[in-house]
Amino acid sequence: MGFEEDYQVFMNAHLQARNGERLRRLQEGHNQAERLFLEQVWWPSFYHFQYLHPEYEVNDFKEDNRYLDFAYIRPAIRICFEVDGYGPHLRNISRWKFSDNLERQNQLVIDGWTVIRFSYDQVKEKPRRCQQVIQQVVGRWLGEDLDQTSLSFVEKEVLRFAIRKGEAIVPIELQNH
Repeated sequence: MGFEEDYQVFMNAHLQARNGERLRRLQEGHNQAERLFLEQVWWPSFYHFQYLHPEYEVNDFKEDNRYLDFAYIRPAIRICFEVDGYGPHLRNISRWKFSDNLERQNQLVIDGWTVIRFSYDQVKEKPRRCQQVIQQVVGRWLGEDLDQTSLSFVEKEVLRFAIRKGEAIVPIELQNH
């Protein structure tokens, strides 16, 4: 399948799995910028939407619900991708909302998320540069960049195996690997 078909399957699956506020946020929050990100940046990088969740709900330390434009989630990996337009995110923002946005991002980082932000203009005008960024950040967890960590060879291989499998592993599987 191509982008359009996979995009429809992707969105329909998420729409059917949600209700209440989560459904409303997906219907209203996923619009031109988010679709452009998927079409111009994500799809040419991976050709699938596996592990990607649009308008993903997280709870912050104040027990408030927050929504991420996209969450890429695999075992041991949580990456937040945000696409921000200049107008709604900066030009028309109050001082309180500006501080709240910074607090939101700090809390995501504290909670173990990797946060990657793009402007709408970057996604529209420089999609290849955005593709390189997401490939680097995802590749850091799945690729050869594990070699740059202080883990032993065996520890790196265990981590690679667990991440690539995408679910719990048992000792016999690890032994066979």
